[in-house]
Amino acid sequence: MRILVTGSEGQVARCLAERATGHELIFARRPDFDLGDFASIERAVAAVAPDLVIGAAAYTDVERAEDQPDLAMRVNGEAPGVLAAAAARAGAGIVHLSTDYVFDGTGTRPYREDDPVNPLGAYGASKRAGEVAVAASGARYAIVRTAWVHSPFGRNFARTMLRLAGTRDAIDVVEDQRGSPTSAFDLADALLRVAEAWHDDPEQGADQIYHCAGDGETNWADFARAIFAESARHGGPVAEVRGIPAASYPAQAPRPGYSRLDSGKFARTFGYRPPDWRESLAPVVARIVRDSRTVS
Repeated sequence: MRILVTGSEGQVARCLAERATGHELIFARRPDFDLGDFASIERAVAAVAPDLVIGAAAYTDVERAEDQPDLAMRVNGEAPGVLAAAAARAGAGIVHLSTDYVFDGTGTRPYREDDPVNPLGAYGASKRAGEVAVAASGARYAIVRTAWVHSPFGRNFARTMLRLAGTRDAIDVVEDQRGSPTSAFDLADALLRVAEAWHDDPEQGADQIYHCAGDGETNWADFARAIFAESARHGGPVAEVRGIPAASYPAQAPRPGYSRLDSGKFARTFGYRPPDWRESLAPVVARIVRDSRTVS
């Protein structure tokens, strides 16, 4: 398939580049493609004439979104609808990435796709608006919500913890927010499963919302401890993790206290379920440690 991927330097896009075989991936890059410039979105899709669009680019700074809600809404809430409509005109389907932040975190069991949404902050609200825009675009779509994405690339929790451990003996990490860490490599595999399914049957599982996140759950503090345990195995940086309540962490943006996602619907529809988060974390940390040595 000819697949147009937005977000060329992001975690998911870079993992897609490594995982995709048998498909032609074209990455939409700035300055020719800008989610804030709707005309550039339409031009890019028309020029590529893809079979499928994967919307992996987004405004992802949760904290800054509170100060820039209009920009977050334009990029996350409006642009996905423009992208999806352009895909429809090109005869392509779209797979749009969304987030666990559409939920308020008051749940007590893993969130399913039909659970009520109630985003707490500007980022979550913008991502929910993007879901609505994609669904209303007229395109054949799959909206895939994920959570706590990490990889050897870009800005993410695993890389941040290992960077901080290079200069600190102890790190304060929130311990009363729970969720499902997800390797961007696993997420890339999942998105490619959708592509392969639609290659054979364009209507399989179409026009639906799905959850796809690492199996199991943890809190941020224990996630950090697992990262350092893996890093220690490879001679990488480690630090003591001091668990603290979210109320003690100086964050501007509200975050859901519980946001584990139930990936069962995705598994039933596309035959893929991400592994346990611990299993997928190991190769990510090993690569971060290895790459840091290469750079230094």
